Amino acid sequence: MSSQVLDKLCEMNRQQSIGGIYSVCSAHPLVLEASFLKAIEHGTPLLVEATCNQVNQDGGYTGKTPQRFRDDVLAIANTMNFPTERLILGGDHLGPTPWLKLPAEEAMQKAEAMVAAYAAAGFEKLHLDASMPCADDPEVLNDAIVAERAVRLCRAAEVAAAEAGGAETLRYIIGTEVPVPGGAHEEIDELAVTGVEDLNTTIEMHRQCFMDADLNAAWKRVIAVVVQPGVEFGNTEVIDFIPEKAVDLSQAVLDHPRLVFEAHSTDYQTPIAYQQLVKDHFAILKVGPALTFAMREALYALENIVREAPELKTVELRATLEKVMQDDPKYWKSYYSGSDAQQLLERHYGLSDRIRYYWSQPEVIEQLESLLTSFKEATPPLTLVSQYMPKQYAAIREGELSLEPRAMVQHYVGGVIEDYSKACF
Repeated sequence: MSSQVLDKLCEMNRQQSIGGIYSVCSAHPLVLEASFLKAIEHGTPLLVEATCNQVNQDGGYTGKTPQRFRDDVLAIANTMNFPTERLILGGDHLGPTPWLKLPAEEAMQKAEAMVAAYAAAGFEKLHLDASMPCADDPEVLNDAIVAERAVRLCRAAEVAAAEAGGAETLRYIIGTEVPVPGGAHEEIDELAVTGVEDLNTTIEMHRQCFMDADLNAAWKRVIAVVVQPGVEFGNTEVIDFIPEKAVDLSQAVLDHPRLVFEAHSTDYQTPIAYQQLVKDHFAILKVGPALTFAMREALYALENIVREAPELKTVELRATLEKVMQDDPKYWKSYYSGSDAQQLLERHYGLSDRIRYYWSQPEVIEQLESLLTSFKEATPPLTLVSQYMPKQYAAIREGELSLEPRAMVQHYVGGVIEDYSKACF
């Protein structure tokens, strides 16, 4: 069972302060292909997660249910010849977040149905996140309410998994100090690290709620807790991990059997930071926007290469993305402010990467496919590759990479994944 891989990695991290796993939080095929290639290269497991906004019983912004997402990921794994026994599927921020405008009871019923759908589809790692207030909730939920709702979600998962063949493979992540999915909305200067007392309260509150609900067996499969180690990113800035601020926190988790930390919003940290996070028992490192950000960088570089190569037909990927974002601004409007020029800059280059919500638009897919097949008629001069994709140029010169658009994008995204892999394995 792939869930046993998680158990072994977490135990090794607790015992030796080494070993962990990175979590790829993306539904884009190019990102997933790059992730499988990197895991094949290093012979490691791969953890792929979908968020509640990306994938749910209503389709999410990707249009995919949990079963559809699983089928699509497995299809890519098979195409890439990745051993599926090394694939772990997870659900992130599973809770009422997609339905916060509804009253709490109605939103929780939908959240329970979603978690059940994830469990029934064979997802093994489930982050139970009921920390966000619904329409009739107070502005901030206390630990007791969050834990009680997490238990409701857990029970729904246990029932669905039992009906599908057994709940023993499920592993749970808990935690109330959860960064906003996809990065901060506002400018950030510094973040408070979770206090030891808050950590202990969160764990004990959840433990007691699990016991009261007769979910003792499920509690033994809780493997990690989400806390704030002091990392975050906004549109233009990154708050770097400072190990000295998390010393007490990093040791406190060892007082709780089986548990390690899961770190969210680790995107754009330095390679040394990833290594230190793993050493400090942040054994699960979540990465999402940084991967699609790198993918976008690679695709824009390719578009520049194609535009300047005399024998290649121009592709209008960036212009098409700008059009669909202007036509439907709901995924970026509340994130970006300032002048029109500033908003244009952040739409395309902001670290929060709101552009990731638009890759599934039909006209964008059409331009993307044109770009990925643009070298069929002719190949660009390597001097242009050197200009816009210097690392890929070097790999091509060394015979490690083919002069082929899809492979070049995969290689580019793989550079981000490599930093995580070196820290974890």
